[in-house]
Amino acid sequence: MSGPVELAPGLIHRPGWLDAAARAALADEVAAVLAAAPPFVPRMPRTDKPFSVRMSNAGPLGWVSDARGYRYQPDHPETGAPWPPLPPTVLRAWAELAGYPHPPEACLINLYAPDARMGLHQDRDEADLAAPVVSLSLGAPALFRYGGTRRGDPTRSVRLQPGDALVLGGASRLAFHGIDRILPDADLLAPEEALPGLAQGWRCNLTARRVNLPASGKPSS
Repeated sequence: MSGPVELAPGLIHRPGWLDAAARAALADEVAAVLAAAPPFVPRMPRTDKPFSVRMSNAGPLGWVSDARGYRYQPDHPETGAPWPPLPPTVLRAWAELAGYPHPPEACLINLYAPDARMGLHQDRDEADLAAPVVSLSLGAPALFRYGGTRRGDPTRSVRLQPGDALVLGGASRLAFHGIDRILPDADLLAPEEALPGLAQGWRCNLTARRVNLPASGKPSS
């Protein structure tokens, strides 16, 4: 594991934060979540156009998108069942990396096929923007693009490998970011790290988020 790299103020890259054993454990945890909350295809508000990624969630709340808009809700949009509990590895990542006193309420699980992308966007559907977003990568590497808090700001890219962690907080909490492409480096993956039911070359990204303000109604300092 390498030391932290500050890509921009508040945007911290932790290469290799999960070692091989931790990646395998997280893959098992994700498989358990997906068995209880099957992946679904989110759709764009208004246009109803499907995303190129499939997704699921864990935790008290889950993020969904359809023709009615972006939102968090406590149940799966197709099965109606509550989301499974947050995976232990995600809770550990939050405790060690977030630097925030309140627990996460949602973990988005995005599943990228080799040809999937994610356009530049901000994570701004949460009320508690003082809390960071903590991201973990599994599976195929990806080219992550990030910019400033305005859509027209210059952007840079960094390669995210399986096991990398990323924290978007502080001045970068509302930075535009996205996934340019999935990289064909499947030889990096040990067999025990493959997610059941997903073909070789897929990427899994998990993002832990705090959605609501603390009980006081004010972000913690």
